Amino acid sequence: MTLKRILGIETSCDETAAAVYEEGRGVISNLISSQVDIHARFGGVVPELASRRHLEMIHPIIEEALSRANLDLSEISGVAVTVGPGLIGSLLVGLSVAKAVAYVQKIPLVGVNHLEGHIMAAQLADSSLKFPFTALVVSGGHTHLFQVEREGNYRLLGRTRDDAAGEAFDKVAKLLGLGYPGGPIIEKIAQSGDPEYVHFPRGMVGNGSFDFSFSGLKTAVYYFLERTKTEGRNPLEGKQIKADIAASFQQAAIEMCAKTTLRAAKATGSFRIVLVGGVACNYALRLFMRQAAEEEGLKLYSPPPSLCTDNAAMIAFAGYRRLSQGKSSPFSLNASARLPLV
Repeated sequence: MTLKRILGIETSCDETAAAVYEEGRGVISNLISSQVDIHARFGGVVPELASRRHLEMIHPIIEEALSRANLDLSEISGVAVTVGPGLIGSLLVGLSVAKAVAYVQKIPLVGVNHLEGHIMAAQLADSSLKFPFTALVVSGGHTHLFQVEREGNYRLLGRTRDDAAGEAFDKVAKLLGLGYPGGPIIEKIAQSGDPEYVHFPRGMVGNGSFDFSFSGLKTAVYYFLERTKTEGRNPLEGKQIKADIAASFQQAAIEMCAKTTLRAAKATGSFRIVLVGGVACNYALRLFMRQAAEEEGLKLYSPPPSLCTDNAAMIAFAGYRRLSQGKSSPFSLNASARLPLV
């Protein structure tokens, strides 16, 4: 069968997503069913609830993705699916359905690493992006820094030693009583805040390491709030002080991400930086990194927000590239919650 149209399936966390990538046209459909409303009252993703919701939504989402692409399942020539890292129950839902489709339709199956999908989203969005480049994958569950020499060739430069950046945003939002998910909420109220209101520590790891640490920053916000309370003030009662604290926290997190990434790019001789993952939707982060990169003579590539959050378009595209090289996966393929990229 001619490799023409790839169905992508993404269920690594709490989004049920399906997309179709067509050779010569690109992404022709891309759907996401979010579970934010389900998990919001718990302040985070509940794995069991996530997998159950995937079971409910996976078939309708795939059917709608095919319908919007004006295709029947028989016209699909390959299936790409996220196999990790992520929540194991969620991953298994997508993988089981992908195997069934591939088996029934007698088409190739290919497993895609979720982190590789995010990195490939940059080339999906901008075909002018060439190798090599330094990539920061920053989201609710991941903060990884890779050197990408060529397609499929990744070298881990650094990663968080504790909380992921997006996780820190969620936890600080909870401390401030802002709700879930924390990233978009903090970004919104930070627009009216003073990023210099509090100078929170930047958790830079020393000894030439490119690792990240966000736990100390989160803890610093907690202690600032507690100290303010002992002084007879309740920072959670004032709208402006919340905005100021949020802006100060966000600025610290942004600088940590940007400065470590730029330092790694210079150390590896990269002229290109890629910023991907859910936290890459943050406009302030994108702006700061773009300006900092330009000052160093580097160029920043970052997909539009729709391709930064978890989505199936990036999985379909990564799968298309893999299948184009004659690489497919056996039906014994299994999911892995901690699947490494390298």
